Amino acid sequence: MKRNIRLGINIDHVATLRNARGENYPEVIKAAKIVEKSKADLITVHVREDRRHINEKDLGDILNVINIPLNLEIAANTEMVNIAIKYKPKFVCFVPEKRQEITTEGGLDVINNFDNLQKKIKILSNSDINISLFIDPDKDQLIATHKLGVNAIEFHTGVYANAFIQKTNVEKELKKIIECTALANELGLNCHAGHGLTFENVSPIASIKNIDELNIGHFIIANSIFDGLETSILKMREIISKAVK
Repeated sequence: MKRNIRLGINIDHVATLRNARGENYPEVIKAAKIVEKSKADLITVHVREDRRHINEKDLGDILNVINIPLNLEIAANTEMVNIAIKYKPKFVCFVPEKRQEITTEGGLDVINNFDNLQKKIKILSNSDINISLFIDPDKDQLIATHKLGVNAIEFHTGVYANAFIQKTNVEKELKKIIECTALANELGLNCHAGHGLTFENVSPIASIKNIDELNIGHFIIANSIFDGLETSILKMREIISKAVK
């Protein structure tokens, strides 16, 4: 039987465009409805500490109108954990966050933040929320993540995506993801992946055995300016489906 990969669509940058002029459009909930109509498996949003795009009102509004799961990306701090407990999304993914970064620059340093992550995970574990960690494809970070007792990880594919653009070290970066996915499977961890994925570079990632979810945002929203959101999602789904082994 052909493997099925869940597709999550991150709609943060619909809010980025809205916030650029302080208007009420484009409407985040309208984007969420189109994502659901387009047969995506889940919607991903990142509530940042500086609320540069999605905010709590958006989060609540989205949860009120969708019937597919929501994956909430948050920093591992008390404020964000309290938001997760209040809104109760189906999934929470802990991600690193720096105020000055344009976008997430890499995965969590689980090794050096083990104690804090352990505390935050324990708090959420009583809330019936599925927890994952966003990490680099690094075996030591993966082993540390496994020790935390979570059952899912999302590999940061940004370095691979940049290598694809620069046409250097693509195979090296892809090999890291393949090897770490194999190790994650041995450790009993569900494997997700995302960051910087496009029509051009997604196939090699989708073809990796045991990756069962991809989260894609910026490219889909950018491409929708030209082709529309539903068309962009359906095309991504088609490319992924063809790549699955």
